[in-house]
Amino acid sequence: MSNTLATLTHWLDPTTLMAVLSDHPIALICIIGIVSLLESLAIIGLLVPGVVILTAGASLAGHLALPLPLLLISGAMGAIIGDGISFWLGIRYRDQLHGRWPFSRHPEWLEHGQQFFHRHGSWSIAFGRFVGPVRPIIPLVAGMLDMPPAKFFLVNGLSALAWSPAYLLPGYLLGQTWQSLFTLPEGADGLLVGVASGLIFCAFAFSFLRRQLGREGRLYHWLAHRLRKTSSGRRLWWQLRHPDPEGEFPLASMALLVFAVISVPAMSLGALAHPAPWWIDRVAASLAKSVAALFPEGLLTQASLVLSRVADGTGLTMLVIPWLAWLLITRRHAIWLHLMAGWVGIACANTLLKYLIQRPRPDTPAFLEGSMSFPSAHTAGAVAVFGLAAAFIAERQPSSHRRWIYWGAIALCTLIGLSRITLGVHYLSDILGGACLGLLGCALVRISYPAFARQSSALSGNPTPLLLLSACSLLLLAARLLWLPL
Repeated sequence: MSNTLATLTHWLDPTTLMAVLSDHPIALICIIGIVSLLESLAIIGLLVPGVVILTAGASLAGHLALPLPLLLISGAMGAIIGDGISFWLGIRYRDQLHGRWPFSRHPEWLEHGQQFFHRHGSWSIAFGRFVGPVRPIIPLVAGMLDMPPAKFFLVNGLSALAWSPAYLLPGYLLGQTWQSLFTLPEGADGLLVGVASGLIFCAFAFSFLRRQLGREGRLYHWLAHRLRKTSSGRRLWWQLRHPDPEGEFPLASMALLVFAVISVPAMSLGALAHPAPWWIDRVAASLAKSVAALFPEGLLTQASLVLSRVADGTGLTMLVIPWLAWLLITRRHAIWLHLMAGWVGIACANTLLKYLIQRPRPDTPAFLEGSMSFPSAHTAGAVAVFGLAAAFIAERQPSSHRRWIYWGAIALCTLIGLSRITLGVHYLSDILGGACLGLLGCALVRISYPAFARQSSALSGNPTPLLLLSACSLLLLAARLLWLPL
């Protein structure tokens, strides 16, 4: 067993993967073709983060100086075959698609595809290839609506020849030129590949779980059925759905809780056992210095300082004060108490972990004298505030809109975490530990709140007060950035 795990770890190591792909360039070209096929395939293209994978793969191909024509041909052929399979499926199952999963649960996907096809005719095959939400649906619809195969494959082939360079060439050129812009520190190749692979995996897992653990997901219904078979499960289901029986059971939050409960102790024990900077910490710090050298002197540092001020205790307080006051005035006591308990609990847990682990900072400015490094309080606070805000805002939004709210919060928290590395006051592992701690607080609040809430939605109602509150938060934050010291 130990030998198997060692072998698996060896092959999953980013440096090993890069070495293998360097020795077998045809494998990378085939991977690009397969991903292009999946990106164009009906339904699967909606789930696979193809653009991210193609950009990363093309960048790696440029870095390895693989032949560009072969790369473009592979991408075009994959797109042609993927669309061709979707077209055949539309012809073969035209009368059954509306009753088959996932169209039985999401009939709007076919409706949007049909509207797009009727609006643009044969050109929809070419236009749709560049329009994300309908890209994997249009060939299926074309087959359903009896588009002549000769016309389909003509437009399909010509559009794929334009699509391939549009999607692959930027990444390829980036992979060829980044080394001329700055020199990567030793080990950064492996870290970048590992981070890119992790982001791709997380994006795919997040997209899949967001759909499946939502109220319309199959996994949601299967787990709900299993949970309600036992008396304890029925009691838990009733408590977390009461007093809103039509609301969602927080399965996604429970999955997040399991992840956080495992990751927070694991990372804390790792930092306690090895307080010195880890390999990824050293490489990330060196990489941050190399990136900073690309910008005018002090520009990246100033931008990082602004982000840090947004996410310090004073900045986050400025953001949440109007909302907490409004919740009290409107007597939304349940959410007020949960938010306060979550944020205060994270602050206390962060302080306790810093005291117990005692990891020194990579650099300690005068205003941080005596403050420890692990975990990052800025990151934990940002994840708790922006993560909970995204969750409550997305709560009653259509499923198609939720992802943009969540990804916006993720992007902001990521920038705040990276700003701490750029300033040299935290290691990468500190940022990851803080993020996990913030997610733990978010999960606990989202699981507990439905059992005590009296409103169907914490932020439902007239949007005007919400816009005014957002404006007040931004004004207070601007005042903090302009007048209050760090």
